[in-house]
Amino acid sequence: MRPLLAAAALALAALGPAQAQTSWPAKPVRFINSFPPGGPSDLLARAVADVLQARFKQPFVVENKAGASGNIGADAVAKAAPDGGTVLFGIDSTVTVNPHIYKAMPFKPADLRPLLVMASSGLLVGAHPGTGFRSLADLVAAGKAKGVTFSSAGSGSPGHLAAEMFTEATGMKITHVPYKGNTPAVTAVLAGEVDGGVLATPGMLPHVKAGKITPLAVTSRTRSPLAPEVPTVAQAGLPQLEQEVLYVVMVPAATPEPVAQAVQAAIAEAIARPDLRGKLEALDMRHEGLAGAAAAQRLAELSGRYGKVIRATGMKVE
Repeated sequence: MRPLLAAAALALAALGPAQAQTSWPAKPVRFINSFPPGGPSDLLARAVADVLQARFKQPFVVENKAGASGNIGADAVAKAAPDGGTVLFGIDSTVTVNPHIYKAMPFKPADLRPLLVMASSGLLVGAHPGTGFRSLADLVAAGKAKGVTFSSAGSGSPGHLAAEMFTEATGMKITHVPYKGNTPAVTAVLAGEVDGGVLATPGMLPHVKAGKITPLAVTSRTRSPLAPEVPTVAQAGLPQLEQEVLYVVMVPAATPEPVAQAVQAAIAEAIARPDLRGKLEALDMRHEGLAGAAAAQRLAELSGRYGKVIRATGMKVE
C-alpha cells in the first residue's frame, strides 16, 4: 500500500468517532453539481449519493446548478448553511481557473473548504478526419502554419484552458469556439465545424472507435485504459501540455470541523468501494482520494500553474 493510501486509511479510521458525534446526516443532504446532467461529475455525484442513501437511510439528492463555468453551483454552496446539508460536487477549474478569468466572482474561493479530490481524468485531443491530422505533431504544424479551430464545452472549461496551454507552449494559432457542454462540442468536431477539440474522453471514444474522430493524444499522466493505443502528450513530445480534470468535494468554509470530517470520511469511503471504482474506470477516471490539506494544496498548486498560463495568453470569458 502506498504511504498516502496508508495515511488516508488511518485518517478514515480516526474520523469514525467524530462522525458518530455529529449524527450526520440528521436530515436530507443536497449534492450540488455545477454542470448539466449526464456529465462525468454528475454521474459520479449520483453514484456516491446512491451509496450514502443506502448506508444512512436519509435522502441524498443531486441538484444540477449549471452555468458560468461552475460558478453558479459553487456560489449556491458557498452561501448555504454550513451544516453538512449542502455539498458541492464539482471540478477543480471552478477555483483554479475561474478566479483568473472572471472580472468578478459571486463568491471567493476561500468561501469554500475542499474536503476531497475524489478522482482525476485526462482529456482526449481529437481531430476531424478531413483535416488529415494523424499525430499531435501534425496538429501543431498546421496550427503554426495556418491556424486551427478548437471546440470546447464552454468559455473557462478545461478544453478552453487546454487550447490556451497549446498556444502558450507551442506558438500555435488557435481559434477557440465555445459550445454549451461537452456533447455539442464533440458534435462540432464530428460535423467538421471545427478542426478538433480537447474534450472529455468518454464523449469522444465512441466516435473514435467508429472512425469519425481521429485521436491524437491524451492529456493525462498515463494512457487511458479506455484507449490504450493513444499516446499521452508527454509521449508525443509535449509534456508541458499535461492536464487533468480533478473531481472535488467542497462545503461552506464555516462548516464545523466534526461535520466536515464526517462528510469527508463518508464520501471517501464510498468512492473507495470496488463497485464505485469500477464506475470511475468506466468514466475514464482514476481514483485519487486526496483529503483535507492535501486536497487544498493540490488545488493551490494548479491555481498557480494555470494562473501563469492565463496571464501569458490573455485567456478570458467572453
